[in-house]
Amino acid sequence: MKQPPSKTFPAKKIGLYFGSFNPIHIGHLAIANYMVEYAGIDEFWFVVSPQNPFKQKANLLNDYDRLEMVQLAVEGDERLQVSDIEFFLPKPSYTVDTLAYLKDRNPNKNFQILMGSDNLENFHKWKNYETIVENYGAIVYPRPGFDKTKVKQHKNITIAEHAPQMEISSSFIRNSIKEGKDLRHFLPPRVWEHIEKKGFYR
Repeated sequence: MKQPPSKTFPAKKIGLYFGSFNPIHIGHLAIANYMVEYAGIDEFWFVVSPQNPFKQKANLLNDYDRLEMVQLAVEGDERLQVSDIEFFLPKPSYTVDTLAYLKDRNPNKNFQILMGSDNLENFHKWKNYETIVENYGAIVYPRPGFDKTKVKQHKNITIAEHAPQMEISSSFIRNSIKEGKDLRHFLPPRVWEHIEKKGFYR
């Protein structure tokens, strides 16, 4: 008896948002929300980095505390996921190595990274950045003042031209909390409650 043809499903498109998320705030979530609804991304993963090669470890809150806050922020939204994969890879963390590891274990998924336009200036300094562009690709989130005409065109680089721009940074959040400011509306409610309970950034 002839077997019916097996169904093939298109590979899921996964957007990867690498960061310290120290702490995660509403700007991060707004960008993620935009990407899954407007940029053709099926799932958006927050990849919490324990050590960014361009940042000093001393400035970071404990790895697992930052991870927990991201988990609290996305809980209940199946479009958004959290990955601690870099906690178990050699330090410091390099994006190209993480991508290779993820692809090896998820061959049925297509990964793309999200980067702010400010990171484009230093992208050539990333380890094996050519491999990232050729094999995975990137979605660029424009920062205020970004001039897309200065970006070298590449088939695997997409500029999210119409994404909303929010000038909120984690450093602003940390410094303001240290000064005793009430920033409850800059953070997901459960994250704000957690920070208050734990006394983070005081």
